[in-house]
Order: sequence, then C-alpha cells, then structure tokens
Amino acid sequence: MASEVLKHGYAELDEVFMHYVEVGNGPHLLLVHGWPQTWYEWRHVIPALSRHYHVIAPDLRGMGDSSRPVTGYDKRTLAGDLWQLMHDHFKVEEFHLVGHDWGGPTAFALAAAHPGAVLRLAILDVVIPGDGAEGFSQGGRRWHHAFHMTADLPEALIQGREKIYLSWFYRNFAHRPDAVGPADLAEYLRTYEQPGAMRAGLELYRTLPQDIADNRDRIAQGKLPMPVLGIGGAKAFGRGAEVGESLRRVADQVEAEIVPDCGHFIPEEAPDFLAKRLLRFFGGA
Repeated sequence: MASEVLKHGYAELDEVFMHYVEVGNGPHLLLVHGWPQTWYEWRHVIPALSRHYHVIAPDLRGMGDSSRPVTGYDKRTLAGDLWQLMHDHFKVEEFHLVGHDWGGPTAFALAAAHPGAVLRLAILDVVIPGDGAEGFSQGGRRWHHAFHMTADLPEALIQGREKIYLSWFYRNFAHRPDAVGPADLAEYLRTYEQPGAMRAGLELYRTLPQDIADNRDRIAQGKLPMPVLGIGGAKAFGRGAEVGESLRRVADQVEAEIVPDCGHFIPEEAPDFLAKRLLRFFGGA
C-alpha cells in the first residue's frame, strides 16, 4: 500500500483523542478493527476500496495511536466514539460500515444506535454477544476470552512478553501464518507495547457481560433494518457459518459468505477476496 496517499489525522472527542487514516472520495465507508490489531489491519483492502469510497479507518479508544482512557470499553461506548468521529468531526450523515473481530460488535452497536445513518453493514469473523445463542466462546475453544476477562493477571503475565503472546494469535488464528509478516508484527507491537495499550485491549473482553446485556435490550426492540453481510473464515480459528447464523438472529436482511483457505484475519489473509466482496455488497463495483 502506498502509505503516502493516506492522510493521518486526529479527532478530539469527548473522552478520546482518536487517531484515524482517511483516503479516497465518494460515499463514506468506516472500517473498524479488532484485537490485537489497529487500523493497520485494513492496509491491503484500503487501496481497492478507496477508488470508490471515502475510507475512514480509526484506531479504537485505547488502541493504536488513539488515547487510552481507563474506562469505556463496552461496545456501546466505543460505538459512541465512532458516531462522534463520523457525525461531529467529519460531518457525515450516512455511511457504510465494516467491523472485524471486536470491531464487529462495535459496528453492530453503532448500527443499532443509528440505523438511519448506517446504509449497509458488514461483519467479519465474529458473532454478536447476546444474540440468543451461547457460542461466543465456542465452549471454551476460544480460551483467551476467560483469560482476558480475569482481572490484573493477564497484564502481569504478558508485560515484556507482548511479542511472544501476540505472535501466537497472528500465527494460530490465521490459516496463512505469514499473513502478518515481520514488518507488520513490528507495527502492531509499536502500539501494543505502549503503556496502557494491552490493558485497553483486555478491557474489550472484560466488558462482555455489559455488551450482552446491552445487545439483548436492543435486539428485543427489533432487528437491524439495513442490509447486512456476514463473512467468516473457513479454516483455523475462523468462525465460518457462525457469522451468518448470528447475524440472522439480529438483522432482517442478511447475506452470508464463507472464505475458503482463510482463518480469522480475513483482511490480511484474503484481502483481494474481501475487497471484491465488499465492493459488490456496497455497490461500488
């Protein structure tokens, strides 16, 4: 990706000094990253998307080059940050939305809070907490969920070993173990080794009970009205068909896709596939 075409900026929100990148012209498209990643996970798909859209890819509160508040990592609050970014900072009334990993529940919360603003929603390799099923942690297969929700202990064990710990996820949750190369790892570590960054990432998991309660209340009011696309990876720790199954419980209009030969990190493992599928879904190509 030709990094010189990207504009890096900051938005001063109520609780966060939020870093973002933007590029392109046209309808607005917001990309929301997951853990343990930053805006940088979209680097391979941004060039194709930005030929048709004004692409905005922020770092969520606590991660990347955004500031790190102590609280506010429930997905409804994260969604509020993104609404301020789009509505107040960029003065955008309508936009398309994509979320991967924890960015998916955050994108769901944003679409649920502002259904008139989100034109189309895509969710990548994650299910929605509180959707009425019990498979969020896959019966313990996603062992790190319980570990990350434990108070204080993960920070103590991971500190100084961030490279060992995060590398395990990049290698094992992906079907393509080379999807995150040495230079990419260095970029992720540049931010996740900073004070407070690992704690912020763990807080994404510790707020899960609140996310479940918030989503159950919202789903009880009715399903999402906008068209929704769910994409899951077929291999390794990819969610496969679970993504579409979850979204059908929370949205009225759902398309589902499974990416072959791909694990959890779809934007980095299958960027060409993903860019073409998103463009088709959003109407850009």
